[in-house]
Amino acid sequence: MGITSAIVLFAVVWFMTFFVVLPLRMKTQGEAGEVVPGTHKSAPADAQIGRKARITTYFAVPIWATLVAIILSGWISVRDLDWFDRMGPPSSSQDTSN
Repeated sequence: MGITSAIVLFAVVWFMTFFVVLPLRMKTQGEAGEVVPGTHKSAPADAQIGRKARITTYFAVPIWATLVAIILSGWISVRDLDWFDRMGPPSSSQDTSN
């Protein structure tokens, strides 16, 4: 796994985790009783995006580290995910044909 792949994997894991954390403990403007004119009652009263981004990072880092460890150990490879045999048979490293 290259550095670019690791960064992309972290971004995907972080955003997936962020979308799970985002609605947690959300208090709507309707629940708070202070609806700003021009907005819906279901709009967040106080989104606390910074706090949720920190929580997301705390969860995303160990998830990402686990995925990187699995990928780098070779426990799961791309060939394991090739369910339709589109990659063909594995090539032999002892090919003697010239």
